[in-house]
This record gives sequence, C-alpha cells and structure tokens, in this order.
Amino acid sequence: MSQAQNGQRMSGADIVLESLKRIGVNVVFGYPGGVVLPLYDRFPAHPEVRHILVRHEQGGGHAADGYARAAGRLGCALATSGPGATNLVTAITNAMMDSVPTLFVTGNVARNLLGKDGFQEADITGITTPIVKHNYLVMRAEDLAYTFSEAAYIATTGRPGPVHIDIPKDVFQEETAFVWPERVVIRGYDPSPQPGPAQIARAAAIIDAAERPIIIAGHGVILSGASAELRAFAEKTGTPVLNTLLGLGSIPTDHALAYGLLGMHGSYEANHAASTADVVIGIGNRMDDRALGRFADFNPTAQVVHIDIDPAEHGKNITTVAPIVGDAKLALAALTAAVAQRTHVPWIRWIDDLRAEHAHSMAIPSGPELSVQQVVSRISAVNADDTVIVTGVGQHQMWAAQHMRFTHPHQLITSGGLGTMGFEVPAALGAQVARPDAAVWSICGDGGFQMTLQELATMVDEQLPVKMAIMNNGYLGMVRQWQELFYKDNYVSVAMSQPDFVKLAEAYGIMGLRVTGPEQVDDAIRAANAHPGPVILDFQVQAEGNVWPMVPAGAALRETVEAPREQQEVAR
Repeated sequence: MSQAQNGQRMSGADIVLESLKRIGVNVVFGYPGGVVLPLYDRFPAHPEVRHILVRHEQGGGHAADGYARAAGRLGCALATSGPGATNLVTAITNAMMDSVPTLFVTGNVARNLLGKDGFQEADITGITTPIVKHNYLVMRAEDLAYTFSEAAYIATTGRPGPVHIDIPKDVFQEETAFVWPERVVIRGYDPSPQPGPAQIARAAAIIDAAERPIIIAGHGVILSGASAELRAFAEKTGTPVLNTLLGLGSIPTDHALAYGLLGMHGSYEANHAASTADVVIGIGNRMDDRALGRFADFNPTAQVVHIDIDPAEHGKNITTVAPIVGDAKLALAALTAAVAQRTHVPWIRWIDDLRAEHAHSMAIPSGPELSVQQVVSRISAVNADDTVIVTGVGQHQMWAAQHMRFTHPHQLITSGGLGTMGFEVPAALGAQVARPDAAVWSICGDGGFQMTLQELATMVDEQLPVKMAIMNNGYLGMVRQWQELFYKDNYVSVAMSQPDFVKLAEAYGIMGLRVTGPEQVDDAIRAANAHPGPVILDFQVQAEGNVWPMVPAGAALRETVEAPREQQEVAR
C-alpha cells in the first residue's frame, strides 16, 4: 500500500498501520486475539510494517524493549484485550523504570461493551496508568492518527518511556478520513532539553574548585547520545568516571579515567571513591539505592552536581546543591565549555592504589570448577567490541557487569530498575532484530531462562542467530547467596532441577552445546559464533559461588564487603 494522502478515507486498522509507518515503526512484536483481528486483517496491505509473532505477550514487550535499546529508537509491542493486555504489564513497567522509548498497543472490546465485564475485557488504561509516561483510550477512528503522532513524541522526547494506546475493536473497523498532523503541540508538556546558563555557571564553579571530583554516569548519557561529550568533559576536568549498571558503555572500560561499576556489587575502589569525593557529578542517573547504598550516609560532606532531564530526580534521594535540568548531551557540552582545564593526579593515584590493593576482590576464580566469571570474561575476550550483550537478572548479571568489556553505548542491554528475571531471551530477540548484522549474546540465568524460553520458537521462525549462554548452577543464585549470608544458610525454595538444555535446544531445532570445564569454554564460544542460527550453551558452573564485593542492603558504600579470605586465596 502506498503512503496514504491526507483526506483519504480509511478504516481505523489502516490508519493504525499507516500511523506506525509515519512515526518510524517498521517492526511490531505481537500476538493476535479476537479484538485485534480487524487490525491483523490489514497487515498484508502494509508490508512495510513487519509483524513478528512472539509466543507470549510479555516476551513481545521485552522484545520491543530490547529492540529500542539496541536500535536507539522507538520499539513497539501489540496485544489483544484482557489477558493479552495484562501480560504486557511487567514489560511496560520494565521499560518505565529504565526510561526506554516504547509504544504498547492493545485492543479492547467494542465501545458498547466497555465497562460491561464482557469476555476478555480489562481496564488496561487504569491498570497501566502508574507505569507509563502516558496512555490513551481512543474512542474515535478520527483520533487515531493524532494519537499515534503524539504518543511517539511523548515516548521519545524528554525522559523517554513507555506510552500505551488502547483501541476498542469497532474503532479498528470504523472508517474516517486519514489526517496526519503537521506538528504535535501538548499543552503543559515541554521537554526543555536546554540547560539554563545560571545552572551551568554554578555547577562549573563547584567543579573548578574540586580536589576530589567523581562522575557517576548513568543511562541518561546513553539515551541522549552523550558519550563523546562525557569523555570530553572527563578529560578536560581530569575527573574519574564511575558507572551505574545501565550507564556501562557510556565510556569505554579501558579508558584511563574509567573506573567501572559502583553500587551494591561495584568495585571496592569505585565505592570508596564515591564515598571520599568532595564533588559528586551525577549525569543521567536516578541516584537510586542500588547505586548509592544508604542515602543518609552516602558521602554527606560532598557537594552534588546533578544533570538530569527530569526535574523530579533532583534532590529526590540526596541533597543536590547544583541541579542542572536538561538533556545530558547539551548540558555536558555547555559545562565542558564553562569549566577550567584541570588534572587531579593525587586523587587518581589514590584510586589506582586502592584498586591495586584490592584487586583480589574481583579476581576470577582459578580452581578446576567452571565459574561464571570465567565464562563471561571469555565471551567478552573472544568476541568483537561491537558484540551486543543482553543479560537476565541475578548473579550472572552482576558478574557480566564486572568482567565484560563494554566499549560503546547500546552494547549492554539489561533490566536495571525493575530487575526482571526472564528479560534475557526476549530482549536478545528484539536486539537481534534491531541489529541484524551484529553478534548478540544473551547471558542467561538457568532460572530466568526458563521463565521466557518459549521465545526460542520465535528465534527459529525469524532465523535470529542469538547465542544464549546459560549459567547453569542449579540455584536461584542471588537469592541463595542472600539466604547464605543473611539467613544462616537456610536455603528455602532456591534449588532448581533443570531440564537437559542441550536436548531442549534439539527439540527446538537449534544447536545445543554443553560445557563442563574451563578448558572447553573458548572452543564452545567459537563454535557458537560459527553457527549461522541460534545456539544454546549449557555452562555447568559452580553451584554456590557468590558475587563480591557486596554492599549489604541498607548499608553505606563505604561498608563494602569483600570475599572471605579463603575465597580470596582461591581467586588469586
């Protein structure tokens, strides 16, 4: 179907698909059902919009999320009414917590049945109101085009996030004139990306006076495309850079000023540097408890400069003396121009000495058992710098953050704020669709993998060569670690019997490899890379390894705990 002209009469279904093309959506991850059949009936007439049939709506939502993160553009998921819509809730919340630009489209019962508790009716507008940036219930076909245009604008501007559109079945069937808006104007909504000069000047004066400054770079650096500006600012001011989990990749891990992850499982030197700095410069981060530990004791004497496009984040958890409201890319460019050229050699030497003294705290175990640390470090070493890494949530996620090499933005895709187990398989699927020419490796927990493994069938259908490395330790590893450390080894409901993952791979018609020892790891990685289709690698890792260092829940960053001495000796 050629591009519709303004004034052309069309069905609501055609308007939806035409609108998706206009806002740049050319892939939809969906699952059909009764009320969206009028829409599915029109997909063949709009071949520019590729529909990928997932096996569960949550998988479709996470795939849209992974697609958006890998592509740096709007992702889209589609579901039917009732359970189809409610199955999206976890994926929508995940996108909201991590500020991912996503569009979730659902169908609903016909207008005359709304509110009548009809078959497969759910008030998905009410359900999703707290977990979206905005949502719509479209009651007239003539409102569809503007709604989609406005929804895309909201999802992708300011602080990005999910937007939900709910459409009754008969609105898909209703005919009206197609009218695409020339521009979107939303009263009361002003993303205001340009920082104020007074804010920049105040922050620059504080930074110029600092002797021990530190940068905490978050997801906002990546979302705003500000990685080059971050490096330029850090280099001009001589300031070490720490990363939140979602900020990894905003500066290459081998950069001289890059000091990696801070927070609950951040490095000893990163956590102590954050606790000792006299000026903390937060850029595009939420200043949340996972990164900062106990708020009341997060470096209470430091002056905090905070760049964030969302004014609600300033002063929310810790006192901010110099808030900068604006887009990180624009704010960093302005701030770099305003600050003086500086070096902080004694401060950087102090951090480097601390890193050398505590290198054992993140050392890779050297014993005969296969460890997750060994596996993820070798996946990173064997693969090229442009490999996309998608993880689930748990111990393997933290070890990947600690030991893998991240050289550029959009390379690490993981669930940060919500911590969603089961994210790893469908998000990797979406990332591979977004980046068909890139290698995509999914670092999976054996528990999380089983939550959404049905999307293996989607990978087969779509010929997506995702490599899935399952860290098979027979436990819900992070929960087990907490039960060991804080509940006196009282293991309750954390040991898991597993299927034969190699046979499971064969059942889906894909390659399966089992790895039981360190000497097999590199060959297995290379064999997976050489295979043109999806691959499952069953890495049978040590059962009871723990992630160190660790900041216990409710503790301060300066209370970072390292591994017990006997475990350190094994790792040396």
